[in-house]
Amino acid sequence: MSTHTDTRTRTSTGKAERTMPTAEEDRASRRMAWCAAHLLRHAPDHVVTDLIGRLDAPTRKYLCRDEWLSASTVTLVLRHGTAEDRQYVARNPHVVGRPLPGLPGAARYAARPGPSPELLREIGPGPFTTGELIALLRRHGRRPRIPLTLLRMPHAPLDPETLLHEHARDPLPPTAVEALLLAGGLPREVCRALLDAGPQDTAGYRWYRPAVRAVRMGLLTCDELAAHVAPAHRTLLLAHLPETRGLRWSLPERTGMRTAAARALRPLRDDPRLWAELLRHAPAFRGTLPVLVARIVRGTLPEPADAPQVFGLDAAVRSLAPKAAEPVGGVERELALASLAVPMETVQEDIRWVRDCLARGLLTGEDVIRHKAPACWALDEDHWLGDVNHPDRHDWAEPVLAARSEADRLFALALGADPDAWWRVAVTLPDFAGTLPHLLLRVTEGGSVSGRS
Repeated sequence: MSTHTDTRTRTSTGKAERTMPTAEEDRASRRMAWCAAHLLRHAPDHVVTDLIGRLDAPTRKYLCRDEWLSASTVTLVLRHGTAEDRQYVARNPHVVGRPLPGLPGAARYAARPGPSPELLREIGPGPFTTGELIALLRRHGRRPRIPLTLLRMPHAPLDPETLLHEHARDPLPPTAVEALLLAGGLPREVCRALLDAGPQDTAGYRWYRPAVRAVRMGLLTCDELAAHVAPAHRTLLLAHLPETRGLRWSLPERTGMRTAAARALRPLRDDPRLWAELLRHAPAFRGTLPVLVARIVRGTLPEPADAPQVFGLDAAVRSLAPKAAEPVGGVERELALASLAVPMETVQEDIRWVRDCLARGLLTGEDVIRHKAPACWALDEDHWLGDVNHPDRHDWAEPVLAARSEADRLFALALGADPDAWWRVAVTLPDFAGTLPHLLLRVTEGGSVSGRS
């Protein structure tokens, strides 16, 4: 399949004129963008940037408008893309929460009323120095809206060095960090450093909100969160947040965070001893998760100091650890697996059948990724689970998480971090009729990739 749509013709004067793409070329660009959107959810950041740069203009346009574009891919498009890419993303109704024209962001919070008379009597009208503002953020950081009000009051320009020095000495409350991300106008490096919570535990008021906000605003990708959030146990907990009210991960963002955490944990492989060491050292380790994993693999960690137990850490590590359990079902399970390779007459019938098999325990999300054909349908939950944005999405979160984790594992095993290998999969996926493992085997072995007999 060609990925570059030629829309130029030569006139009698020899000049090139742009013409409208044919319907077939337009469909090819749409399908390529749809497949790329699902593939890029599983790729490291540098691979995502490389693959986006290889797409032709019509495909990039449809990719920026795609419904299934992940939060990290949107952030990288905004960071490295063209002005035209940013315009297309800004018009995408499915991209919510990023500071783009017509989309909610920090401006929505600036429209709030000014400081209350009680607050003015307590702190004065300002202007405040950086030190005074930081002290006020500490004192009034227990309620999430007051830090935003403080940042709108007159104050000297925030000095990043002073801010980071004070945060390293005594970390700011999560609500103050969230306000600084929203309205502080800080460089990306400073935003990353503010996510280091130091020795604070995770019992504070919605400690995870700054990390969710950083992704939702397009400041950081999930891979960057996994690389910079400290202490390490917070990264593990971000991949397994409980369902709560208020700001939290959507299901696609949750899968993206789990993908990033799993990528950082990949050096542990499936060695139970190393995973046990992770659980033993994580509560007391003050560095980032990649540093902790590297030191566990090298065996250079001292005995962990006494540290309080971190609520939810055991469950988070279990959810990310490799699993080998297979469901039981006998002949019915074998029939269900065989049916994945034979799509029914309509997508609705296919969805009803797969959902019924999932509900009865005959299939898992891993089974769908391994056995469903074609591979592009297996990567798109809408083709086997239905619209996961319905109110029942939390009831069906487990199959989605399992399917994404299995796809992450297969891609990492076959392609690693090689952009050329990922690109070969991207251009092959739209027309491939076999399963995802079959596709990866054909691409990595360099044989025929038609997928048809």
